[in-house]
Order: sequence, then C-alpha cells, then structure tokens
Amino acid sequence: MSPFICDSTLREGEQAAGVSFTVLEKVAIAKALSEAGVDEIEAGIPSAGILESDAVSRIASLDMAATVVGWCRAAKMDIDAAANTGVNRVHICIPVSDGLLETKFGQGRQWAQSRLRSSIEYARSLNLEVSVGFEDTSRADDDFVIELAQSLLDLGIVRFRFSDSVGILEPFTTFRRCKRLVLEVPIPWEIHSHDDMGLATANTLAALKAGFSWANVTVLGMGDRSGVGALEEVVVAASTLFKEEFNMESSRLSDLAALVSGAAGRPIPMGKSIVGDGAFSHEAGIHVAAVVRNPSSYEPFDPLQVGARRRIVLGKHSGRAALRYVLGLACVEVSEPELVTLLEEVRTQASVMKSVVTVDEAVSLLEEIRARASAQGHLKKKQYEKGA
Repeated sequence: MSPFICDSTLREGEQAAGVSFTVLEKVAIAKALSEAGVDEIEAGIPSAGILESDAVSRIASLDMAATVVGWCRAAKMDIDAAANTGVNRVHICIPVSDGLLETKFGQGRQWAQSRLRSSIEYARSLNLEVSVGFEDTSRADDDFVIELAQSLLDLGIVRFRFSDSVGILEPFTTFRRCKRLVLEVPIPWEIHSHDDMGLATANTLAALKAGFSWANVTVLGMGDRSGVGALEEVVVAASTLFKEEFNMESSRLSDLAALVSGAAGRPIPMGKSIVGDGAFSHEAGIHVAAVVRNPSSYEPFDPLQVGARRRIVLGKHSGRAALRYVLGLACVEVSEPELVTLLEEVRTQASVMKSVVTVDEAVSLLEEIRARASAQGHLKKKQYEKGA
C-alpha cells in the first residue's frame, strides 16, 4: 500500500521559534498543500485562541481534497473547540512515557488510559473521526504502548501516531520498534520524528520501511526546536529509494517551500536538500564536465521532478567546460585563448569576493579582456609603425 502524508506545517511548523502565520497565510498554505497532493492537513490547535480557531474554521470550509484535522489534547474543552470549527476529524494527543506523564500531569499509566478513552468516546459522540497521538513514544515502554493501543481499537480509531518527541531515536531502533507495533496492533500507524539529532527524515523512512502507512511531516522540516521530518525529503527519498508512490505532485515542492519560507520569514538555506538553490548547482570543474554530458553523473534525480532547475555556476573551482557552457547559454562566442584568460579572472574574482561570478559579470570580464587585447594591439601597431 502506498504511504500517505499528514502535513503539520500549520501546527507543528508554527511552533518553531519566532514563526507566526496570519490567517490568510494559513489558508494559502493549506490550499497549496492540498493542491500538491497532501492527504491530510493538521490545520492547527483550535483551543489555542480566537485567531487559531478562525484559521482552522476557514481551512475546514475550503473545498479541498485533503482532509482537515484539528489537534487536541485529551480534554473536553479542546474537542469542543475543534468541533466548533467544522472539522470532521480530530487528533487527540496524550503522553505515554512514565516520565512525561509524571512531569506534565503528576499521573501514571492508568490515568492516561482512562483519560484518553473518555476523550475519544466524547469525540466520537460528536460524530468526529479520531486519530490518536502517543506523545513521547520513543521514551515509553513498548509493552504499555501496545496494551494501550489494543484497548482502544473498539472505539473506531482511524490510526495511531508514534512520536519521537525529543528526537532520540536512530533508524535501526526505529525500524525494530515500529515493526513490532505494526505486527501487534493491526491498524494504520503514523510516524512523527523530531530532528534533534539530525535523523528525523531517516527515522521517518525507517518507520515507512517497517510498515507504517503515514508520515507526519512539515514543509522544510519546520517545527519545535530543530524541527521534524521534512515533507520534501521524505517524499523524494521514499519515492526515489523505495519506489514508493505518493499522491503528491512533487513538481510543486519547490514552490511550496518558497511559500512557507516567505510566510515564516525563514530563508531557505542555500544547501537545503531538494529545494535549496544549491541542491542542483554545480561549480567544480570535473563535476561540471560530466554533468554537461550526462546530468545523472552527479544528480540523483531530475530537478524538474521537484519544480527546480539545474544551475552551472562560475566560481573558484570552475573549469573551462563550465565557462564554455555558461557563455554558450548566453550566446557569447569565445576563442580558446580568451577562454583560458577569462577562466583565471573568473577564479580570481570568485576568490576575492567569496561568491559565484554571474554570467553578466563573466561577460563584462570578457569584454575587458578583449578591450585590453585591442589596446595592446593598437600599441604594438603604433610601435611598429614608429620603428618602421
């Protein structure tokens, strides 16, 4: 079965420090997510205030293919707030690790089981579909998680979410633990991985490989602290490496990243995988020579697949192949002697300025080289005529 995507950019993503979306921005992002093929959108936390509730209501009223979900604590007031927005599905979350249950509520496992069950029953009484989130699953006892999940199956739950809330897992452990959950509790499972160790995407892929059918991600991996699994990374990696088929139109990923980046006021890093400007930029001479002949030499997939484009840039490490290629695109003819001289000047400028050299700058340098050559030619001609 092909995996599904639950995008939490509007909930988890907005929990990133300093990020705040306006209602209009949330609506625009939700539309873009649905148009890109995301299966489910976690639109926000309705109980978090009037603006948040209004945003979720507006998104829920849109005519979209994606299912809209309101995130809730295991509390009646949260479920009521979500129901008032018009969503048909809620995600009810509760800690399942002994440590977090004690820290947040001063309670234990029996309380969590009772509180969660009553919350689900209440939501179902309001004709709401329910998915359940186990917060801090990675630090919980797997036997308890399995027992808890099995005890709730009679309530008609859509699926369970395994949350590596503090990003302490690595892919091998993730695969082993997730595989057991799939075997012990035969219901769709979803993975939510934090990136504190830089392993969120890897852990998400491991869970999918273990049989999880849903990935909970955000655009650009935006989220609390170091963020979570990135939508663009999970979709492209799983489809390229595992040959998984998502409902996503991956060609929209670059535009989607730009939209979220702009709304969040967080520029996309140059070297960001998949959607960064450097993802398909080539400078090193030996690489460029191969890429010009066959792009797959140094590209794992066609940039058009994610709505991006290939760039051959000029810099300190450029070679003649790159320079000839770039000038050719600009319809500028250059002789071999000129090419050799220009390459040295391009490398020098890139080193001094610590940046790439644009096509216009390269053409200007070429014009200067030709002007110097012409001046030297005139000088030699005058010297010759004077000597004659």
